[in-house]
Amino acid sequence: MHVLVAGCGWLGSAIARRLLFEGQRVTGIRRDPARAAALASTGIAPLALDLAAPGAEARLPAVDAVVACQSATSDTTEAYRAAYLDANRALLAHARRCGARLVYTGSTGVLGQSDGLDVDESSPPMPLGPTAEVLAEAERAIQAAGAAGLGACVVRLSGLYGPGRAGIVERVRSGRLALGAGEQAWMNFCHLDDAVSFVLAAIARGAPGAVYHGSDAAPARRREVVRWIADRIGVEPARATVAPPGPDRRVLSERTRAALGVTLACPSFREGLIPLVPEVRRA
Repeated sequence: MHVLVAGCGWLGSAIARRLLFEGQRVTGIRRDPARAAALASTGIAPLALDLAAPGAEARLPAVDAVVACQSATSDTTEAYRAAYLDANRALLAHARRCGARLVYTGSTGVLGQSDGLDVDESSPPMPLGPTAEVLAEAERAIQAAGAAGLGACVVRLSGLYGPGRAGIVERVRSGRLALGAGEQAWMNFCHLDDAVSFVLAAIARGAPGAVYHGSDAAPARRREVVRWIADRIGVEPARATVAPPGPDRRVLSERTRAALGVTLACPSFREGLIPLVPEVRRA
């Protein structure tokens, strides 16, 4: 199988490595020519391309599957539209031409519910803000393509972390993630290894037009996460007087794991962070 990974950065490269390990052929796209060229040393066929540029589709190779995990160049609405609408439009057109399956790595950020309740794959998107609305629009385009007969689906990923990305630890250390106001809010995570497993399972078994949740099995309250990390790194948790903005909901993934046959390597944030956070030994 030949797989096109659009956006071969931190997540995309991990997906590509797993595919290569399983004996698949991979072409990886990066916008920057130097970063694209660096992919060759890992066995990935490099392609330097801005998918949002006119005529981008004509440069894409024939493939059996497409993983759309490109990211925006900035937090502006325009950058989001280029990355998640324009680029996906080119990828969808190419998948149709090749008869390829397509998996889009979306975000649970489209679920802006803030009532502390559970949200699953059938919960309606409630985007908070213009960039989240773009992400919701991108989902709708993928679902429409699936409804029209293309093997396209969405995997919404929760807060990603793993080797090379454990910024939550520094947020606790610096006091930006604190106890106090907002500590009851739910946090949702997905380790890099599990994100890759969700995507590969969706390539193999995803239903056209389906929405899946790539999230671990144990959403945790902010206070639980802060206390665990603070204790492990040996700092006193900061206390906030104003709750940080953002949604408050438990993202459930039971249906997805059952449908796709995914077994989590890191069922909760603890299993994933232990190798990444050296424990401070107390006297």
